[in-house]
Amino acid sequence: MNNPQNTQSFVIFKIPEIRFFIGTVGFFTLANRALVVIIGLQIYQLTHSALALGILGLVEAIPAISLALFGGHVADRVDRRKILLITRGVSTLCAFLLAFISSDPGQTSLMGLYSVIFLAGIARGFSDPASTAMEAQVVPKELTVNAASWIASTWLSCSIIGPAGVGFLYDGFGIVNTYFIIGILFILSWICMVFIAPKPRPVIPKNESLFQSISLGLKFVFKEQALVGSMSLDLFAVLFGGQIALLPIFATDILHVGAKGLGLLNAATAAGALIIMVISTKHPPIRHAGRNLIFCVTGFGITMIVFAFSKDFYLSLVCLFLSGIFDGVSMIIRRSIVRLLSPEHMRGRIASVSWIFIGASNEIGAFESGLVAHWIGVIPCVWAGGLATLGVVMLATSLAPKLRQLKFDPQNLNRIG
Repeated sequence: MNNPQNTQSFVIFKIPEIRFFIGTVGFFTLANRALVVIIGLQIYQLTHSALALGILGLVEAIPAISLALFGGHVADRVDRRKILLITRGVSTLCAFLLAFISSDPGQTSLMGLYSVIFLAGIARGFSDPASTAMEAQVVPKELTVNAASWIASTWLSCSIIGPAGVGFLYDGFGIVNTYFIIGILFILSWICMVFIAPKPRPVIPKNESLFQSISLGLKFVFKEQALVGSMSLDLFAVLFGGQIALLPIFATDILHVGAKGLGLLNAATAAGALIIMVISTKHPPIRHAGRNLIFCVTGFGITMIVFAFSKDFYLSLVCLFLSGIFDGVSMIIRRSIVRLLSPEHMRGRIASVSWIFIGASNEIGAFESGLVAHWIGVIPCVWAGGLATLGVVMLATSLAPKLRQLKFDPQNLNRIG
């Protein structure tokens, strides 16, 4: 029997709700990735401080990570569609608030900008677990890896277009209009979610307290070596290799390429990942999932070291492009591991743990990068982070043999190693 994921790469688009789900992911990512770039540039222009960029990541991470476990508990008990409609609405509000705060350039409040990002972090604490859990309800199991590749490809395509385009929007229309356009994209994401029907809630065990519910999710993750190993590998690799938060400094002070160059630098990583995602719709990298994951995180660390020493814009683009290829493969593998190893009634809670690891690696990584760059300089911060990433790979390889040996049968997606 032919594997539908290899012979029918476009089969998921025959299902209307998957198309709308991809739409809501796409518009949300366009808006969110553009917002990340423009708020970082705005804060750096206001402060000229690496530490201020690090604090920006921390401001979003604190509420997002603090609420994630509770958000996973809620996602396993409340209509996940309703959660996403509410949180998408909050994101829209945040974009318009940023436009209002920025309306008078001479009076722009740094604390006001941080406050809005804090509110966005609260929404994220509920939306990330709900989105991952709802994907599993929209996509049939037999199309898991194919859909993961397409959804991730959409995310990455929009991660290219959003950052690359926002620099041109900023130069052409100014900061206020840029935030308004981002708000409109959030509205389009909300509209796509409206067209997805509500899904049945998982069966809720009787007399299960909030503490018991969260504890069960944590215990399941930490007893499954493949889950906790893959999450930890991603956490520490991105934590130490989090150069993205420092790109405004590279674009402004090292490579001297301005807002447009900053957009292209942000887009380069996503461009590399997108190419590998498209390839993965026909050739999913899950037969030797653990081995491939370890190899790709190693490649990611090496590219970060080369990027740190680059003084040439085009070499820097190539480094970020290659890092995206490595991260794209690992993204598909991590997404598939979480989906295939999670029981339906615990998907929200397991997703919340996964998002804590991701949030910690991204936002806490941004804070760590900003803080270390403030202490020792931007370039030493990035190459030292690349070396630390390689050390994490060696540690994970020795401490998590089940992750290294993890395999899935591409025919039926059952675990074989």
